[in-house]
Amino acid sequence: MEKNNLEYFGEKFNLLQAEDADNFISTIRKEGFNSFNKKGLPTRRNEEWKYTSVGDLFKKEYSFAGNKADSGISKHHVDEIRLPGYENANELVFINGKYAAAFSTIRTAKEQLIVLPLEEAANGIYKDLVNAHLGKSSLYIQDGIHALNTSFIYGGVFIYIVKGQIIGNPIYLYHLSDAQQNHILSQPRSLVYVEKSAKVQLVETYKTIGSMDSFTNEVFEVVVNENAIIEYYKFQNDSVNASQVGTTHIRQIGKSYAHTATVSLNGGIIRNNTNIIMEVAGNEAHMYGLYLLKGNTHVDNHTLVDNTMPNCFSNELYKGVMDEKSTGVFSGKIFVRPDAQKTNAYQTNNNILLSDDASVNTKPQLEIFADDVKCSHGCTVGRLDEEALFYLRTRGISKEHAQAMLLEAFAANVIEQVKIEPLRKYAEQIIIERLSETNSSRLKVEAEADI
Repeated sequence: MEKNNLEYFGEKFNLLQAEDADNFISTIRKEGFNSFNKKGLPTRRNEEWKYTSVGDLFKKEYSFAGNKADSGISKHHVDEIRLPGYENANELVFINGKYAAAFSTIRTAKEQLIVLPLEEAANGIYKDLVNAHLGKSSLYIQDGIHALNTSFIYGGVFIYIVKGQIIGNPIYLYHLSDAQQNHILSQPRSLVYVEKSAKVQLVETYKTIGSMDSFTNEVFEVVVNENAIIEYYKFQNDSVNASQVGTTHIRQIGKSYAHTATVSLNGGIIRNNTNIIMEVAGNEAHMYGLYLLKGNTHVDNHTLVDNTMPNCFSNELYKGVMDEKSTGVFSGKIFVRPDAQKTNAYQTNNNILLSDDASVNTKPQLEIFADDVKCSHGCTVGRLDEEALFYLRTRGISKEHAQAMLLEAFAANVIEQVKIEPLRKYAEQIIIERLSETNSSRLKVEAEADI
């Protein structure tokens, strides 16, 4: 792939267009590829990618996922990725970026929840909805990576929440990458439409099978109507050979409630774009993030809240703990448009560095074009509180346990925002295990240095 990215992707694009000549989606793909040709892959010269370089990822010889799910993945692999509470969840499986209906389980009745291949929805009774809402994220994410995903829309999923339905079974989306034989490039695409007065919980997680490298380039678009409630959770705890760029784009087209939480623990290079667009008055949104990093893991959280109309409220809290040679990035934007009077918007980013080799770049931003608003932002970067640590040590608590207690307390008010109980307990447990590993490793290094 290193020889010529544009040539390589051009060949694959032409092949897909020839095999799948659907009028609407093929037109969207063509627009995406034209955009990719113009913009190319983002570099550090692009302000939005200043702290994250993805160029080296594209120097690998990836196997480009075909139009069908790879049969190399078995039910055993799906079982390995299942999250707690799966027995009561709708489980949607994606293999190398393609929706695999044969591995998926829909437990909610069709009268409440419709799940279809995106191509089928685009050519059936949901054609107008797909036509109206697919691809709107490109108005905000205008880089070559996003355009690349759009260029290869195939095998995506359409999720429709019926009007007035409270979906009691959360929707788990499992993304598996088959890197057993080759490096793999996956590009999942999803469109979720939540009707009026409906409620749904969505959860995404990722796993790479095999020791080769995987790169997942995902776009997940959600449309929320009046009086609807959407909860979205993302868990990233993949192997160090797995990198991701993901865009979660939520449009509140009716007065509604949105709640998101992203937990990032492990991986290679990870970039999360989380956008909430408030298109009518009175919307409310809450955004949370936690990144606990070690090794050489790099996690970049880019968030955006766009207040276009008055009387909207948003609250955003992201926290990070960086150890060893890991890197964290937070870039949060809040836009308040001229018509968005009476906006209340808050944004906070807190970070703890546990190693001299760890680093974080944080950039909270407000752009306000209205004069009757309440907005604030802030960030902190520091070490563990030495006074609190000393206090715990004087109470007979070991240094390792005291540090773990402080870090658990630091993370707690993000984890408690995971409202699905089995997932919250799961998150708490893996974070406790991670912090215990981190402290044990660091104290061992300190002890060896003292010898």
